[in-house]
Amino acid sequence: MSERRAETQRRPVAAVLLASTVLVPHLGCDGPAEEPQQPAPAPWFVEDAAAVGLVFQHESGHRRRFLLPEIMCGGAALFDMDGDGDLDAYLVQAGDIRAAPAMRPPNQLFRNRGDGSFEPVADSGAGDRGYGMGVATGDADNDGDVDLYVTNCGPNVLLLNDGNGRFTDVTVAAGVGDPGWGVSAAFVDYDHDGDLDLFVTNYLHWSVATELECYHDLTGEPDYCSPGAYQAPTVDVLYRNNGDGTFSDVTVEAGLAVGMGTGLGIVAGDFDDDGRVDIFVANDGMMDRLWMNDGAGRLTDRAIYLGCAVDENGDPKAGMGVTAADFDDDGDLDLLVCNIRSESDSLHRNDGGFFVDRTAQAGLAVTSRPFTRFGMAWIDFDNDGRLDLYQANGAVTQFGMQSHDDPFAEPNLLFRGTAVGRFQEVLPRGGTAELLVATSRAAAFGDLDNDGGIDILVVNRDQAPYLLRNAVAGRGHWVMFRVVGAHGSDAIGATVTMTVDGRSVTRDVRTAYSYCAANDPRVHVGLGPHLEVADVVVRWVDGVREAFGRFPADGIHALRRGNGIPADPAEIAPAAR
Repeated sequence: MSERRAETQRRPVAAVLLASTVLVPHLGCDGPAEEPQQPAPAPWFVEDAAAVGLVFQHESGHRRRFLLPEIMCGGAALFDMDGDGDLDAYLVQAGDIRAAPAMRPPNQLFRNRGDGSFEPVADSGAGDRGYGMGVATGDADNDGDVDLYVTNCGPNVLLLNDGNGRFTDVTVAAGVGDPGWGVSAAFVDYDHDGDLDLFVTNYLHWSVATELECYHDLTGEPDYCSPGAYQAPTVDVLYRNNGDGTFSDVTVEAGLAVGMGTGLGIVAGDFDDDGRVDIFVANDGMMDRLWMNDGAGRLTDRAIYLGCAVDENGDPKAGMGVTAADFDDDGDLDLLVCNIRSESDSLHRNDGGFFVDRTAQAGLAVTSRPFTRFGMAWIDFDNDGRLDLYQANGAVTQFGMQSHDDPFAEPNLLFRGTAVGRFQEVLPRGGTAELLVATSRAAAFGDLDNDGGIDILVVNRDQAPYLLRNAVAGRGHWVMFRVVGAHGSDAIGATVTMTVDGRSVTRDVRTAYSYCAANDPRVHVGLGPHLEVADVVVRWVDGVREAFGRFPADGIHALRRGNGIPADPAEIAPAAR
């Protein structure tokens, strides 16, 4: 039964109930009794960016002419820049793309004071002035701290961290200054040699000189063009880390050059459970790609064969953001791609290595269509043991909320995960008491105050950001793990399995998902009423497994390589990877 038909069948029941309410006579002498007023739904988040010092104004640079990068920009990162245990914030700026870089506003870095407030970091060296799109985080030089890779419409930038929150631009020396229109990026150890390589999605071959003039279909007014109008797809880029501070462009060698696309979102993970990191790219208006890793340095796109290149009707969609998680707790990685207005999301459930479109069955076919979605993630915001969904929205043509000053503005959406694998929209819309409406792009997710509730940083085009503090009443218990590799940095690409009340739960260590965003690398699991997790096992990127036993709830624990007990894969529960 389709979701639309199910909604149609419910209406007569509601009508009968309404009629019975109207026809039953009121027997009291004082007239009809007042019906008890239903309390307003409690918000899940409180927006307090400005109140806590996260003061930033995004600038797209739009003047009169419609230049396509203006409607796509706005990135963010949540990462621990100084190793003090809490997440700092990095916001990617744009400015006038026609101006010299020195005339553009810089990206901004904010230090988390540890008391719930932030302060801007002056002279950090991270204030790149390219026309900024997104950002990736990871330890590029294996020195134990987190570095930044900023994607621009123009040369990208690699910023190395000295461990105290000061950054040095090493782009030229490292050889990673791709000159294309970079959007999202991910640090991944695709060759399993112990250092992080770099995958960059590119959108179009584009320049101000080649910009087109397009007009809105309904109003006839000037507007942004669709990517298909340019007929200029491009190739994503893969850089292999040489381990000496330099990278080699292995795009052709790895097999990526055969795959033209319009890359926007990226997420990496082991989608076929063979112990190798694969890479999924969401393309705008073209087939999505799933680059499967053969373990010998080659990546092969198998999205069509495996069932995640197009929707259930065989049509490509306008893929924007993407996330991956084991949302149905069956031990393998599922995919969710968000798309443009009038197109539903694409939920690709992983059935043992092959994907099946389950968007309608999950309740997302109808609810997502009225909006254009960008940043998003599956996160257990209420810690009940089921993944929820947040989506940051904003139109790409002047078709947003017509009553709003910003013609691209749209409200964001929040969905609660249910026990039957469906998602129900949470009210008030977007999870905040006051409806927030903007042209949202990146959404970065992480626990800013280390209280077990995941917070959200949302970048809004030409506006201030949202900092959405998790305020869910009656949150369940939780556990969080920082998974630390041999060099003392976050073990991006590792997998953690555990048992919660007899149920096997699998989570990955990753920072790259959503759209133009870098996220908290720590593994977070909501536990509901349960007070511990057991059978915690880490599978490191090179395939080695270590068992760490059980841990109490409501705390952040470190899982350090070498501190566990070697684990025999045969002894791990079948549902665990």
